[in-house]
Parts: sequence; C-alpha cells; structure tokens
Amino acid sequence: MGHTIRRDAGLHGYERALRRAGFDLVAGADEAGRGACAGPLVAGAVILPARVHPSLTGLADSKLLTPRRRDALYDAITAHAVAWATASLSPAECDRLGMHEANLQALRRAVLRLRPAADFVLTDGFPVPGLGAETLAVWKGDRVAACVAAASIIAKVTRDRVMVEAHRLYPDYDFDVHKGYCTAQHQAALDRHGPCGIHRLSYDNVARTAGPRPVEGSARVEAS
Repeated sequence: MGHTIRRDAGLHGYERALRRAGFDLVAGADEAGRGACAGPLVAGAVILPARVHPSLTGLADSKLLTPRRRDALYDAITAHAVAWATASLSPAECDRLGMHEANLQALRRAVLRLRPAADFVLTDGFPVPGLGAETLAVWKGDRVAACVAAASIIAKVTRDRVMVEAHRLYPDYDFDVHKGYCTAQHQAALDRHGPCGIHRLSYDNVARTAGPRPVEGSARVEAS
C-alpha cells in the first residue's frame, strides 16, 4: 500500500491513507450470519464520504452496538454513504457451497453492486478475490476501519430484519430473538419441532433433528 497506518490513526485511518495513495473510493465489506444455522448469509459493502457526516460518528463493529444504535447508524449510512449495497445467499445455497465459498460469493456480489464502483476494497479478516479492485484483508477490520464497520452494520441490520420476518412465518423458533444462531433456546425448538424451511441442513445440529416431522409452511429465503 506504500503507507503506514499509525496505531493512533483512528477508525478512518485506513481510508485516509488510501486516499493519499490515490484511491478515492475506498469500500469496506463484511458479512452477517456465517455462524447461524438458519436464515440467509448477508454481505454488505459501503463506500463512506471523505468528509464524515456528524450522524456517522460512533461507527463500530455491529456486534458491539445496541440494536437501537445499529438502526440509527444504518439510517445514517444509507443516507450519507457514497455507495452501499447488500447481497444475500439462501440457506440452500449456503448448504450447497459450504460457508467459506458462500462468504466469498456474498461479499463479491455486494462489492460488485456498488455504484460508483470502488477503487480499493478492505475486507474483514480474509482476502476475497475477484472484486475488480485492489484489496486488503484487515484483521478485525470491523473494529479498525470505518468502512468495514459500516458494512458490518448494513449486513447485520439487513439480516436481522429478515429474521424478524421469518419469525412471523415460523413462530415456534423465536427467530426474532436469536436470529437463527445456535443458542440453547433455538436448539430446544429444533429438537422439539425439527428443521423448518430456512434451516441450513448441512449443519450437524440441524441434520440430527431432521426426520418425518415436516413443519407447516415451506417458505424460502431467496438469494439476491
């Protein structure tokens, strides 16, 4: 990259260094739902403006924020970002591809949907080939780079809203509470009712509960 990021550079240090190196449109990309056993995998990609809008202060890893704060920042990001995009992969697609390849495909789709397109992309934790721009994988990127933190918020809020809607279709599983992650509450519902139409059947804890107990309604979460 040709520039050193100082430890005290703050959350916008990566973007500032990359802009000095000639990359004006720096995107961050992150996903939500990798560890869940139900629901889609959702990726987000965000290009933040060089001049930070006051409503975008307080960006952080989405997991460290309250739901109310995430929603407020989601509104601010979608209102003031240079560009933002999401992409989702259905549970069936996650099963077919395996989670690492599903991650790569979701992140790639989200980044390639950005308009304007990114000059440089920061990804969280691992490299993602095929983004159409120079890239850098940043360890704990959602905690050290503002655009990756913004992407994590976009991905998580988008996915959480999908899972709240899933609760209306499948009220026996309390998807509005655990969002499809493998909690004790979720496992108890799986053990009692078996998997429903949005469970990832390749997961061991789901597969062992499958049997001749179909759940009413077989709605799918479509990939986008």
